[in-house]
Amino acid sequence: MSAPATAAVPEAVLGAVSRLVSTVRTVYRGPAVAVEHAAVCLLSRGHLLIEDVPGVGKTTLAMALGRALGLGVHRLQFTPDTLPSDILGLTVFNQKSQAFEFHPGPIFTPILVADEINRATPKTQAALLEAMNERSVTVDGDTRRLPEPFLVLATQNPIEYLGTYPLPESQLDRFLMRIALGYPAAEEERRLLVSGGADRVLAGVRPVLTLTELRQAQEAVERVVVAEKLLDYVMAVVQRTRATRDLVLGVSPRGAQGLFRAVQAHALVAGRPFATPDDVKRVAPAVLAHRILASATGRYEGTGAGRREREALQKILDEVPVPL
Repeated sequence: MSAPATAAVPEAVLGAVSRLVSTVRTVYRGPAVAVEHAAVCLLSRGHLLIEDVPGVGKTTLAMALGRALGLGVHRLQFTPDTLPSDILGLTVFNQKSQAFEFHPGPIFTPILVADEINRATPKTQAALLEAMNERSVTVDGDTRRLPEPFLVLATQNPIEYLGTYPLPESQLDRFLMRIALGYPAAEEERRLLVSGGADRVLAGVRPVLTLTELRQAQEAVERVVVAEKLLDYVMAVVQRTRATRDLVLGVSPRGAQGLFRAVQAHALVAGRPFATPDDVKRVAPAVLAHRILASATGRYEGTGAGRREREALQKILDEVPVPL
């Protein structure tokens, strides 16, 4: 598909996004697509769910993002006895001042790593996900806005099921993307060993974007050009998920909106002021796979969480004609 006439996305914004991605990649040695997806979520004002085993760099990815932006990062380990107040904060009575005071919880941070979110009870999960969606917290009748930017990187271990509470589809839908990091390539892991580990590299990272530049990049996402033919392609993919017999649950309108915004954000990450079909193919699996449900009689086999959904979605992407 030929490049459309471009809108006013300043070169400075494209350069700022490029600096951010390049800086994070110097620290995080896993797959480059993970950095792309994290940047897409940040620019789209969405949240990221990472489903993978411990030790593959989930916290490192979040810390690198925070350092590159000069923002605070808080890691919260979820357990079955984690309460909503442990996340949101609580109001306590100060006997000295004879007044109630609000003590903010760890959610009042620009980047929150919610580790093993599926170990928390449904009540605690719902409190976190509601705050993520509303970008505010209500405690004892008082509503408080969360900081901007605000990004949640939640994790869950796909191979441990005892003592866990799987997120239902309605709550999974609150995450813009769900991904698996996987292990780093052998050469990247070798460099990590020689460099002394990610912590040493992380210590040398300095902010490469100001908050003003980040806000400009987030605002520029909406100005990324999506040609009519490409919009038709996005809609064809979404409609196919609702029509195929391989799925009993297709993509919701919220999911379609998330895909559209992620396509625009990925174009910025790729250094373009316009979107292409490649942007759709790069982000669609991460944006849509956790929003659909495979039929029990589908032809897709696999033991991994979401395996059948990912394979059904890939079949749709392969079958829907790409605009030229």
